[in-house]
Amino acid sequence: MCKWILTHGAPGWSYLPRSWLLFFLVYLLSVTCNEVGGMDPLRPQELSSNTSSGRHVRSYNHLQGDVRCRKLFSFHKYFLKIDDSGRVSGTKKDDCPYSILEITSVDVGVVAVKSVNSNYYLAMNKRGKVYGSKEFNIDCKLKERIEENGYNTYASLTWKNNARQMFVALNGKGTPKRGPKTKRKSTNAHFLPIPL
Repeated sequence: MCKWILTHGAPGWSYLPRSWLLFFLVYLLSVTCNEVGGMDPLRPQELSSNTSSGRHVRSYNHLQGDVRCRKLFSFHKYFLKIDDSGRVSGTKKDDCPYSILEITSVDVGVVAVKSVNSNYYLAMNKRGKVYGSKEFNIDCKLKERIEENGYNTYASLTWKNNARQMFVALNGKGTPKRGPKTKRKSTNAHFLPIPL
């Protein structure tokens, strides 16, 4: 076994006097303290709901407005589609034009799903009925989560049933299930986003 000994190429600042290094470190500390202390308290994008917990605040503005073209393939081998009348269902046809979906990030973990050809948004109302909405509204905001098996689930951001989340789900025949009858762990609610 070889033992390495460092003879040349020691750190570049070993030749500087220690007082200069100390001055440089104090200068860097004062600059960063001024930048942190000079934060404008009226700018809400730098604040978050968990600032009181002492956690580092991160900015995820780059995720907002991200658009992905996908097909949502269910665990039961159906492509989710929204036809030109706003009806949501599943299809086995790989080339169905209504199954091409545009998934847009609205907020961190929140998406809007829109059919490219029918221009209807995937929505869920207060009673858990899945439908196609012509205009974007609060029913269209869905929480996207990647599950342990690699599939995604989409739950209504706005509506809950007895404090339980309601999920977009297709049964074994390709028809949408009502939100109160769905669970996160159920494979009816699992979709695989397939890039186009």
